[in-house]
Amino acid sequence: MKRKDFLYTVTGGLLTMTALTGLKRFTDGLAQEDSLMPVLFIGHGSPMNGIENNAFSQQWEKAAKNIPVPKAILVVSAHWLTNGTFVTAMDRPRTIHDFGGFPPELFAVQYPVPGNPQLAAETKALITSTNVGLNHDWGLDHGAWTVVRKMYPDAGIPVIQLSIDYSKGAEYHYNLAKELAALRKKGVLIIGSGNMVHNLRMIAWDKMETPNYGFDWAIEMHELFKKKITEGDHAALIRYESLSKSAKLAIPTPDHYYPLMYILALQGKNEVPVFFNDQLVAGSLNMTSVQFG
Repeated sequence: MKRKDFLYTVTGGLLTMTALTGLKRFTDGLAQEDSLMPVLFIGHGSPMNGIENNAFSQQWEKAAKNIPVPKAILVVSAHWLTNGTFVTAMDRPRTIHDFGGFPPELFAVQYPVPGNPQLAAETKALITSTNVGLNHDWGLDHGAWTVVRKMYPDAGIPVIQLSIDYSKGAEYHYNLAKELAALRKKGVLIIGSGNMVHNLRMIAWDKMETPNYGFDWAIEMHELFKKKITEGDHAALIRYESLSKSAKLAIPTPDHYYPLMYILALQGKNEVPVFFNDQLVAGSLNMTSVQFG
């Protein structure tokens, strides 16, 4: 079955412009920040990182401690692929265990974080390039909760998710992300959750415990992505297929790469990248994460 056949398509309730005008905006009550809230691309890797106390999850915890406490969090996860663009708009998003073959303790995890319908409606209003549906069915998939739960274990900060329209390309997502820039001024933390190098079919299972092990093509793209991010060459990263023949192996499908587009698009003029969890895993994955601001 083709990948597109698995896309989760929803119709979500839509607010009219009149309703949006009358609805109190979530950020109306938030003070304008003197500086922009940082933005993060997180290499989330295995769902087990969400319950293990390992080098990767420790860095997620550290990242949360080194930035201002957000008023709310918006996550763009590699695991919510839709036809069209949607944002979660429920009061209490469910914890989605969208994986198989893992131990029972992972399936038992709940992250009872609040949602924020007002912020969802404002996000919809900010995005004018396409119609955004307000979704009441999805929740938080493992690309979101495994990371945010480690960063903010008290589950007190509202979290919403923005879906990835999988019918569109990298440039579309980069341009759409620019429309979210106003949220950074109001203390909303925007996280892109995926992996820059992500080829599950070529995992070297016998090298899972070998630190920073990568195939030649993975090492090449790992370094090339970092180089282009450091140089601020967003155009080259949007056209990632043209960077090298190795790109097809590093990104056989773009679902885990697209969240990076959202974070690059929100990079401020004088913001330099700060990399962390900068490691290759099992030959064909990397956990490289980056912060701007």
